[in-house]
Amino acid sequence: MTDLYLVRHGETEWSRNGRHTSITDLDLTENGREQAESLRPRLNPDDFGLVLSSPRKRALRTAELAGFPDPVIDDDLAEWYYGQFEGLSSVEIRAQVPSWRIWTSHIPGGEQSDEVVERLSRVVNRVRFSGVERAIVFGHGHALRVLALTWVGVSIAHGGAFPLKTGSLSVLGYEKESSAILQWNL
Repeated sequence: MTDLYLVRHGETEWSRNGRHTSITDLDLTENGREQAESLRPRLNPDDFGLVLSSPRKRALRTAELAGFPDPVIDDDLAEWYYGQFEGLSSVEIRAQVPSWRIWTSHIPGGEQSDEVVERLSRVVNRVRFSGVERAIVFGHGHALRVLALTWVGVSIAHGGAFPLKTGSLSVLGYEKESSAILQWNL
């Protein structure tokens, strides 16, 4: 059974300001670069039989600074596509749609929750059937939470209960035969 390490990219200007960032390809801030570099002593690339990354610059740069310069790009790890809400904060979105929550609400012009679950389920299956002892993925806050909840078979409606900090490391695996979240937001 494979353990899956999740790394959320380091801070960007928009993540620092709480703006939804999917296709806007931002680089890391100085703090984001420091967050990514701080992962290097905790992660030995030789320990991982599968290294995947979102195609976005912020995830790839985090991988590089953490000691993984050549991850396999997996488009399924891209952040949730926010459509018309790209670049807006949750407060700005709720000014337009007061009851809006990413986990359960419609995303005008963007990806819907069932589409994101389907996409991240492919990553879960890719990892589970990889045959490696450890895999690592570099990605984004909402997409990685969907991946984790899909891993453990929990509805993504609960995604808000699992905040994921920039530059954080989390580990998914198994508790006996059950899929589990072993560590979160290290």
